[in-house]
Amino acid sequence: MTFTVQVVSAGGMPMPAPEVFWMSGWDEWFDARFWMVVARSEEHTVVVNTGPPAELGPLNALWKGFHPSGRVQFHREESERPAAALAAIGVDPAEVTHVVLTPLVAYTVGNLPLFPNAQYVISRRGWIEDVFAPPYPVHVPREIFLPDDVMSYLLFDARARVRLVHEEEIVPGLRVWEAGVHHRSSLAVCFDTAAGSVAATDAAFSYRNVEQNVHLGIGESYPEAMATYARLRAEADVVIPLYEPEVPVRHPGGRIA
Repeated sequence: MTFTVQVVSAGGMPMPAPEVFWMSGWDEWFDARFWMVVARSEEHTVVVNTGPPAELGPLNALWKGFHPSGRVQFHREESERPAAALAAIGVDPAEVTHVVLTPLVAYTVGNLPLFPNAQYVISRRGWIEDVFAPPYPVHVPREIFLPDDVMSYLLFDARARVRLVHEEEIVPGLRVWEAGVHHRSSLAVCFDTAAGSVAATDAAFSYRNVEQNVHLGIGESYPEAMATYARLRAEADVVIPLYEPEVPVRHPGGRIA
């Protein structure tokens, strides 16, 4: 089974370049674009990430302290709110069959109830280590990884639709594997398309991470990055770094395959 794949924007944020490119670009900025990926086959509609919550205040308060300039702030147009962005490309959230979350953080899980019939695909390792049993102290509180309202929704309202994965085929033509690098919950989400294998991931923020083997500055593991980027280069015909602003340059209109 093959999918068509496209991206829609959920907003953007300037990042200090060293967050993206390890120990480089100290006076430079990376204008991150937060992509939602929409993939459709004859039987399934898949959305990768659901965008940040309606109220951006708590996230922006946290991010403001990441740089003395105060520039690290998320911005979003009304057209970039998930319901509007999906409607613009003809997607009814009630018809989405799978929502894949990578990583498991507030800016990807902010709109889960918008998809009442979808199965939520989450890294098993991330569910345990990012949320319930961190193996080491993390730089942000658990409530940023999984806000209380989202945790309650997944544990109770949607518990029958949560699917924890390591590496497996979700449906024919859709595979995921735990990529790590950025967070324990980071996945590579791979679609079979007419243009070959398309892999979307937050393990790389930029094409440069994968293509030039530049370790992610805000990553958690250098060896993991090298292994993940090597696998992406070997297995994917097209890689979508989920914060790369140049995606529409390579793929006009956000149509990947």
